[in-house]
Amino acid sequence: MEHDDFDSYLNERYYPQVNWYDEKAIWNQKIYKQMQWGIIVLAALTPILVVIGGVWERWLAVIVSVLVAIGTAGLKTFNYQENWINYRSTCEALRKEIHYYNSKIDSYEKADDSIALFVKRVEALLSRENTMWLTVHNQKEEDT
Repeated sequence: MEHDDFDSYLNERYYPQVNWYDEKAIWNQKIYKQMQWGIIVLAALTPILVVIGGVWERWLAVIVSVLVAIGTAGLKTFNYQENWINYRSTCEALRKEIHYYNSKIDSYEKADDSIALFVKRVEALLSRENTMWLTVHNQKEEDT
């Protein structure tokens, strides 16, 4: 691969992928933490509503309990925590690769063609993430 082609690869493939994984990791982390805190607060509120004990408070306790169940099922179904961790891991592995390439360390110091090695390793990381995603989602379909 020529140097100009490598620059195109970096700008059209590598950096957009790093940014995509970074944004998706941030989004999944945010959703996961918001839902988790909401569930914690609502779960703690339920016994208080039962103890106060009027008719409206008990109905409110039932509604809050339903919201806790829905939130918990949503966390399990949509895998926000798992996606956050997987996307963050892939993003950081991709970021590490450019530093190894630029510093000529690890396998790059002895490589005959460090550009080809970089592209090969980046594509392997992306392929691994895609395979993991498909495996998780195919397993979920089989479980339902």
